[in-house]
Amino acid sequence: MLPATFKLCAGISYRHMRNMTGLRKNAMVAIHQELNRLTDSGHSNWISHVHRRSSLLGSIKEETFSKEELSYVRQGEEALQRAIVILSDQEGWTVETVAANGDKVLSKTIPDIGKVFKLEVVLEQHLHSLYEELVGNMEQMGEWNPHVKQVKILQRIGPETMVTHEISADTPGNVVGARDFVSVRCAKRRGSTCFLAGTSTQHPKMPEQKSMIRAENGPTCIVMKPCSEDPNKTQFTWLLNVDLKGWIPKTIINKVLSQTQVDFAQHLRQRMANSVSLETAPVC
Repeated sequence: MLPATFKLCAGISYRHMRNMTGLRKNAMVAIHQELNRLTDSGHSNWISHVHRRSSLLGSIKEETFSKEELSYVRQGEEALQRAIVILSDQEGWTVETVAANGDKVLSKTIPDIGKVFKLEVVLEQHLHSLYEELVGNMEQMGEWNPHVKQVKILQRIGPETMVTHEISADTPGNVVGARDFVSVRCAKRRGSTCFLAGTSTQHPKMPEQKSMIRAENGPTCIVMKPCSEDPNKTQFTWLLNVDLKGWIPKTIINKVLSQTQVDFAQHLRQRMANSVSLETAPVC
């Protein structure tokens, strides 16, 4: 069932197929059936929680948005649905790297999507603090993540959807040069689980630039939920799927992407630790 679901989901990710209502409905039905199968088999509690608390794509109030805005909302919702299906399948993952502190990056190849990477870490901070940093302070990411030069919000659509422009930094030795991305992001809080999903899109405020290679991503998704052992800590999962474009050997791409995820976890920890230090510092 999963390969068929992936193919159907991948189909609606192509721009010329997004307006095919029948295909989109079929994709959502397939995802719904797959989530039922996964929850019945007990694969993942957070999948069940999302399924109970939100109909996701069905929750869109079409009359609230313009046609253009609704398109972005649907793209974000569909990226989240596709990411949920990928993350819920525990089979076929290969370990890419394991850091000394236990941070782990795994990967697998998905039909019609390509290679995806999954970071699994435990963070000391409460998920609400992490959500505020990653969503509420999104444009500040370039201040603490050296892999990112800039994040700019181009458009907000409702409380859960935004279109962003990101510029990545050169890798050490300029093995991979800077890239830019235009992404639609879907941020949701459902019960005790938080999500930040995304996928590449187009936006009139940020056409492709001759001076920069436009890379593509998606589906990507960060999932945060309280640790079962300590609810003040956060189980943090990051699904990453990126096409960097250009003539770069796959071995280099795989190494760069997996290392980027490990580095991200470390930089995020440092950012959160610094934030706590500033909050507790005495006022002169």
